[in-house]
Amino acid sequence: MWDQHTIDGQLQIINGKASPDMVIQNATYLHSVLKQWVTGNIWIHGDRIVYTGSRMPVLMEETEVVDATGKKIVPGYIEPHVHPFQLYNPESFASFAGKRGTTTFIADNLTFFLLLGNEKAFKLVDQLHQLPFSFYWWARFDSQTVLHNEREMFTPAAVAEWIKRSDVLMGGELTGWPRLLNGDAEMMTNLFAAKAAGKKIEGHFPGASERTLARMKLIGADGDHEAMTVEEVESRLLHGYAVTLRHSSIRPDLPHLLRGIVDKGLHVFDHLMMTTDGSTPSFHTDGVMDKCIQVALDADVKPIDAYAMASYNIARYYGMDDLHGLIATGRYATLNFLDDEWHPVPTDVLSKGKWLKRDNESTGTFQHVDWSIIPDCTLDFDLSEQDFDFTHPVGIGMVNDVITKPYEVTIDLSVDKLAEEHDESFLLLVDRHGKWRVNTVIKGFANQVQGLASSYSNTGDLILIGKDKGAMKQAFDEMKRMNGGMVLVEDGEVVASIALPIGGGLSASSVERLIEEEVALKEALATRGYQHGDAVYTFLFLQSTHLPYVRATQLGLYHVMKNEVIIPSVER
Repeated sequence: MWDQHTIDGQLQIINGKASPDMVIQNATYLHSVLKQWVTGNIWIHGDRIVYTGSRMPVLMEETEVVDATGKKIVPGYIEPHVHPFQLYNPESFASFAGKRGTTTFIADNLTFFLLLGNEKAFKLVDQLHQLPFSFYWWARFDSQTVLHNEREMFTPAAVAEWIKRSDVLMGGELTGWPRLLNGDAEMMTNLFAAKAAGKKIEGHFPGASERTLARMKLIGADGDHEAMTVEEVESRLLHGYAVTLRHSSIRPDLPHLLRGIVDKGLHVFDHLMMTTDGSTPSFHTDGVMDKCIQVALDADVKPIDAYAMASYNIARYYGMDDLHGLIATGRYATLNFLDDEWHPVPTDVLSKGKWLKRDNESTGTFQHVDWSIIPDCTLDFDLSEQDFDFTHPVGIGMVNDVITKPYEVTIDLSVDKLAEEHDESFLLLVDRHGKWRVNTVIKGFANQVQGLASSYSNTGDLILIGKDKGAMKQAFDEMKRMNGGMVLVEDGEVVASIALPIGGGLSASSVERLIEEEVALKEALATRGYQHGDAVYTFLFLQSTHLPYVRATQLGLYHVMKNEVIIPSVER
């Protein structure tokens, strides 16, 4: 925040004794409180708006003057529920999103928490704060899977170190909410600590009954982003939840939700937010929060309401409207310049006083984050024939890209290659340190994938899928050579791959380049029988116990509803 010396300098500008760095003249800008377009001048010094109104500064020595005649200016867009680890990394995603006006991020901390521990995680977080964006964070209470050492990792002391940070705005999301209903003492301690520190608590309640919503509200949940119908939106609002509407690669719900809200005449837009909820790279080809705003405009939401759902409503809910979401004195100088209010992709983007985009062109690069803090995915072991021992008669049946169910295996698993006439494949989950493995079968993934290996997963452990044990091993060997990635092998050749050199889970490439690689991999899988929505999410959620019904976890094949291990993991 600004210290006394900096504020004194800002006051000197108002007093006519110093010059601002920039003046945006003839500005027609959205005032989020008045809910109307205002015309005036915006003075900026450093990263802060020091004045908005009709006046011009007394002194303008070396002041950059920007004539905004003909433009509409809106607050920088805020992504309130971002998982910035979906192959891209927080820096590359922010760089990509910033060009289209999304410059503030309330981000998941789970990957940092699991991979690094707090000391190293905070070093990375502090580096991200040096970039010309605004990063805020969640404090997770659970891993959304089953770990060997979850109780040792998610201790109240470890979680409290995140909660006490001023850049952490929320606790959750509560993927492990059933544990709260069952009286889990440590998770309840974490929740109460977050509430006491003034943090919001974000739920994760897909398909929740009214009874569940009521109970979780009493426990302390403030908001939820899992409404899939207009009725579910209404139910959450009735119980006093803040509702974030989702438009993501696995749940593109926003168009029908907004159309339903408009058609029902619900005057609730002041209480709604929007999110892309950690979509995979190719979903963002046509934008981030600008994409959500365009969906809202196309659904006949009034422009001022559409922009507020991606800026001011979020800032007000999270208690940061003194800095974000409002073009007014004292806020960050984070502005998007539009040709008109019907086209939310900005021609010019100013973020914390720095130009990210001018006249539809990127303004260049900035200081980069040192990602070497995250340990390399160095696999110092090999797979042997013994690792490919598949004997258990229970497997994972895919209902869609992320929902699974148990099924009875009837095919012969003693062979080295499975037939392409069916859609069952070998599935091997291996500890990234080589200590254990889980062997099972997955049905419904594809019928012609010979070997696929991925170090991208919920926990960073390794997932191998395929019809051919030899091809699976070859894919693993190539992934090992790359120090992490996703590799598809067929007939002895690498057909498609994505390098993930940052800890084995994150790309170092630009999002634009990553989109090309992801599309190529998905197209290769589709031609080999993958028919679901998002293969990247299949890998991410194979271990995730916040979804039904059966998952491959560190403890083994796990039945979520029964809370039991069906097939235990095996030591190597």
